[in-house]
Amino acid sequence: MVIRIMIADDDKHMRFVLKKALDKVEDIQIVAEATTGHEAVGLLEAQAIDVAFLDIDMPGLDGIETAKLILDIRPRCKIIFVTAHEHYMSQAFELYAYDYIIKPFKLERLHKTINRIKELMENTWQSDIPKKVHQHELLFKLKDGMVLLKPEDIILVERENRSTVIITDKAKYVTNKTLKEMEHILPEDDFIRSHKSYILRIDKISTISIYGRWTYIVKFKNCDIDALLTKEKASELEKRFGIGNQED
Repeated sequence: MVIRIMIADDDKHMRFVLKKALDKVEDIQIVAEATTGHEAVGLLEAQAIDVAFLDIDMPGLDGIETAKLILDIRPRCKIIFVTAHEHYMSQAFELYAYDYIIKPFKLERLHKTINRIKELMENTWQSDIPKKVHQHELLFKLKDGMVLLKPEDIILVERENRSTVIITDKAKYVTNKTLKEMEHILPEDDFIRSHKSYILRIDKISTISIYGRWTYIVKFKNCDIDALLTKEKASELEKRFGIGNQED
């Protein structure tokens, strides 16, 4: 598998340094370079990118705002901030950035981050989650009409390409509602806002595996789709099942 990388930095020298450092890592391909945040967003819309290295201090659209737009388009894109400014770190964590590297950096630090991305993590939770049945249906307005759905038929809701998508085992529906509105509509005992871009049906979860430093990847029963879960929400999920404070 080849990891597709974009570098966005208005400093030509730093782009060169990053490219030279990444050239030493196998199975990666630098597919795009940008000098501004707006340019980075446009490049990401035009092609598939797995990892975006972003400077924060860029003209026009800064790295934080660029990351927000990128994640609204491609929630799976891993954001790595490479910056001289430490004080943006808390904002980066709120975006669930994969990593935050301070300039100047050591090559070993960068390679460690890339190798973490490449590793297939095997820490998996198996869940045996009881099902609940709701008889009522919910009406959702779509771009081309309306649909009635039972909450128990919904696997997840995700933000993708600036749209909200409801996914069931039979179809996908694009609705005009935001994820925040969906949170209020769906039964809170049965769903969890797992990430800024995802709401999951808990009893549809099959496995949860480590995906990044602050993120897990969730797979679902009887389907091949997956979603993201933050470390904070993983702890919340553990508490729901009474396993957060268990002693060995």
